[in-house]
Amino acid sequence: MKKQYGLSSDQLAGFRSNGFIGPFDLYEAEEIRLTYKKLRGEIFDRTRAIYELDHASRLAGYDRHLDIDFFSQHIVRREITDKVQGILGPDVVCWRSEMFPKYPGDEGTDWHQADTFAHASGEPQIVWPMDSRFGGSLTVWTAVTDALEETGCLRFMPGTHEEMFYDESKGMEYRPENVNVVEKGGMKRGFFGYDYRNLQKDPDFVPDENAAVSIPMRAGQFVIFWSTLMHASLPNISKSKTRLGFTARYVPTCVKVYPNTTTVNEYGTVLDLEKYGVVLVSGQDAYKHNRVRTENARGYSFTGALDDSPRKSAARSMQEPVRASLPV
Repeated sequence: MKKQYGLSSDQLAGFRSNGFIGPFDLYEAEEIRLTYKKLRGEIFDRTRAIYELDHASRLAGYDRHLDIDFFSQHIVRREITDKVQGILGPDVVCWRSEMFPKYPGDEGTDWHQADTFAHASGEPQIVWPMDSRFGGSLTVWTAVTDALEETGCLRFMPGTHEEMFYDESKGMEYRPENVNVVEKGGMKRGFFGYDYRNLQKDPDFVPDENAAVSIPMRAGQFVIFWSTLMHASLPNISKSKTRLGFTARYVPTCVKVYPNTTTVNEYGTVLDLEKYGVVLVSGQDAYKHNRVRTENARGYSFTGALDDSPRKSAARSMQEPVRASLPV
């Protein structure tokens, strides 16, 4: 049965081909404007944040859905999860969220792909079953403020989600002094203190900028794409406008998250995962691979958003929708 906010067969076909779909409308312009005013204060309040970090840390924007009610409610919105289920199957967890501010004058983000998310930490952060042909994570990127070409909107290389051009097991050196100072191809761009091009399988590979498409979004819209899709963002060349994006990352419950580790070490910061847990946003978790959080640090309950309708067994429900929807 098609979900209320699910994707049509034509939309799914386009997603399988291109690796992304959207933008979709979610919040009205005035609603998200007022929300952003409120969020600016809540973002700097880390009294309930699950990671004890300084505001200056690159990882300070990680997993704020676990302490900020707006983001907690956002990741379980049916307008999002109905579409995610159509791609991943009915049993889904949100395993990470991130905030991506781009201030006036900030560089663009260089082309990259993420399969296991080991590119910065050096260790796989998500692991699909060994017999799976698939990998990566489904990213839902929401514009909290306008994400236009002048403020640094996303760019995609359609169809590149079916082949990895980067080897995430290769090392990158963290050099924060290079942020906003390195120019590549006539544009200031980097990867938050790393050089993602060090991971290229072919050192001479040059992304075809002519094949790229820009994805401008007004505040309140979101786009869905595979993390394995080659993607980037433009620099913020505006004089006074901040671009804020919020990502929520989803995988089926069969995927192991942060396996065999209690910390994450990347971007010059060590995260202690003691208070971390994935959030079940739809279906059921028969695999029990990961610690699950049923509420955020302020008491907001995630479980109320789950669909109570009858479900297939986990093994059947995971395999069929995933293999029918993912790229082959």
